[in-house]
Amino acid sequence: MNAINKPVNIVDVTYAQTKASVNTDALGMREMQQRVFEQRDAQHLLVKAPPASGKSRALMFVALDKLYNQSRKKVIVAVPERSIGASFASTALTKQGFWADWEIKDEHNLCDAGSSAGKVDAFVKFLEGPDAVLVCTHATLRFAFEKLAPESFNGAVLAIDEFHHVSADTEMSRLGALLRDVMNGSDVHIVAMTGSYFRGDSVPVLSPEDEAKFTPVTFNYYDQLNGYEYLRSLGIGHHFYQGRYTDAIHEVLDLDKKTIVHIPSVNSGESTKDKIEEVGRIIDAIGHVESTDPDTGIISVRREDTGEIVRVADLVDDTDQKKRGDTLHYLSRTASKERDGVDIIIALGMAKEGFDWPFAEHALTVGYRASLTEVIQIIGRVTRDSPGKMHAQFTNLIAEPDASQGEVKVSVNNMLKAITASLLMEQVLAPNFNFKTKKFDDDEPAKKGELKIKGFKEPSSDRVKQIVATDLNDLKATILQDDTFARAAAGSVDAETTNKVLIPKIIREKYPDLTEEQVEEVRQQVVVDSVIKNGEVREVGDKRFIKMAEKFVSIDELNINLIDSVNPFQRAFEVLSKSVTPSVLRLIQDTITSLKIEFSEEEALALYPKIKTWVQVNGKRPDLRSDDPAEKRMAAALLFLQKLKQKREAEKAATEMGEPS
Repeated sequence: MNAINKPVNIVDVTYAQTKASVNTDALGMREMQQRVFEQRDAQHLLVKAPPASGKSRALMFVALDKLYNQSRKKVIVAVPERSIGASFASTALTKQGFWADWEIKDEHNLCDAGSSAGKVDAFVKFLEGPDAVLVCTHATLRFAFEKLAPESFNGAVLAIDEFHHVSADTEMSRLGALLRDVMNGSDVHIVAMTGSYFRGDSVPVLSPEDEAKFTPVTFNYYDQLNGYEYLRSLGIGHHFYQGRYTDAIHEVLDLDKKTIVHIPSVNSGESTKDKIEEVGRIIDAIGHVESTDPDTGIISVRREDTGEIVRVADLVDDTDQKKRGDTLHYLSRTASKERDGVDIIIALGMAKEGFDWPFAEHALTVGYRASLTEVIQIIGRVTRDSPGKMHAQFTNLIAEPDASQGEVKVSVNNMLKAITASLLMEQVLAPNFNFKTKKFDDDEPAKKGELKIKGFKEPSSDRVKQIVATDLNDLKATILQDDTFARAAAGSVDAETTNKVLIPKIIREKYPDLTEEQVEEVRQQVVVDSVIKNGEVREVGDKRFIKMAEKFVSIDELNINLIDSVNPFQRAFEVLSKSVTPSVLRLIQDTITSLKIEFSEEEALALYPKIKTWVQVNGKRPDLRSDDPAEKRMAAALLFLQKLKQKREAEKAATEMGEPS
């Protein structure tokens, strides 16, 4: 019954288990928390760190210092949903060596059940009263702010968890407008925390002027996972199905793994439009329902294959809010601490950001997720370190495009975007390198974590250094979310055009303040970092080789021209091509080809030297009807340039005819 098909992994990473990110110092602080605490005097602090790195406790350390040593009177912690409030419950920090405890009274935990009006009144009363700490939802903060002036936050510390919910578009985001008003109208101290700084859309979290006011602290995914004690490896993969997902889910639902199943939104193409029925079918794939606990809502299901009981939490059925509240309470208070408390959680909009179930090993997500932020948050649910958990797995169950249906383009686009989300995660999860220019007479060996590349342009300004140090993954997210780039990465555009035309175009749009020289420095950093992180490295004797464009090249011989000739994201699509049938692959390729990428003059001119070489080698012009997408692309570029030349000549002739004799 439960024959598991191993998902086709695009990402397989193994870590060193150094324990560096989980060991604590004399004050009870882990590595990331130490970095944040070093910047505790900053008025505006931006903490970018992955799920499970300890951001909530880092906030406690900083907030207590601001209360005791920086003359702050109040601390307000705002979280996106009620279930996350438990992360900021009273904590005895002195037991681990800190000099104060984090204490919050029950009446100031506004994440418990209750009316929004009552919570707003409690918020206002807190600001006027003597107590120091309050936890509420983003919504309560917004509603309370409607009754308050910005100066009400004088003397306060405002901590915003899951900061990517803020948006620089203040028309779109009331939280963004609130933040700007409070920053401009009070002396408030702000601690902003996020596991993924890029949003699901193209709107930045902060405007460049506001972001410049923040002191950033970055702790990357690789540092976090490499420093764990138990978790050794992580896989990110895809499994494709036809028909209804409920008929295929048993193929990847491993009942021996602690699993979170996220079913698709009722508005998506993967949904059957009956979420309750979908949960029932998933439970049927497990076995037969034996009982439901009246106090916790946990469903006991007897497996058909082994006869063992599987404990299932249903967070989808919202017809009985009390029942769901009891289940959430049980998950946060009991199941998060007891390994046998629950085995499978089925959720729709819940159990994503901030949800704490350390034992979770497998995140099984049905359907493409439009937001890279959401993908990272879901993966973060299974990357917590926990005894007995050696491997964490994210599986995306995706519908294969079907030629008989009218939504082929939508299906292919969804598939491409799911793959690009995996590509971003591969970049995020890999170790960071420090790239240097290799000079002509440079015989000095590279330091650990350093790579020397001939022709590489190092950052020449503080602005470029800052982008490289703190924004590189955010920039890659912007690039990968670009529709043109997704199709280019799938092979419909050659590598050099992708690297030298499309990527710099996106960099210019994201950072309009950069000079052309700075754009080129950032471009090289993005391309080199992406190619190196995607490359397979092998050691032979005392030499290291990296695989690029199907060849192994000595790392000592790397040069920027060679790297620019590689599509940094091609390998993922090669994995995709091996995991679908030839007919489906052909359908995907045809659809990509039909989604015509318009040329710019710059792009076509960049291709022209390659076209001339192609003509010399093949003895003919490239053919628009070729099966080779690269040849078709060159043929289209040549046609574009011919039409452009004709247009210019016609304009010139018209101008000359119109000139007086």
